[in-house]
Amino acid sequence: MNFYTVRDLRTTPKSIWENLASDGEAVITNNGRPMALLVDISEGDFEETIKAVRQAKAMIAFNSMRTKAAEQGFMSDEDIQAEIEAARKGE
Repeated sequence: MNFYTVRDLRTTPKSIWENLASDGEAVITNNGRPMALLVDISEGDFEETIKAVRQAKAMIAFNSMRTKAAEQGFMSDEDIQAEIEAARKGE
């Protein structure tokens, strides 16, 4: 996988697009940090590719939430029921 800076994207876009077509993906960095992923999309695969990217992002978010919940401790059934009751009462 090739890495390009934001500056590369502005100054040499043609070579980036050519490499993207052959390699299939590239990472754009800003100040040394990965900021974006470019993915080559074959003709007719746009919807399928977008769906796959969205599913992957959702899975990353879900795993992050699970990790945070595990670090903070899980709620007991009684705590969950108390939260539900408080929400129903408008507290």
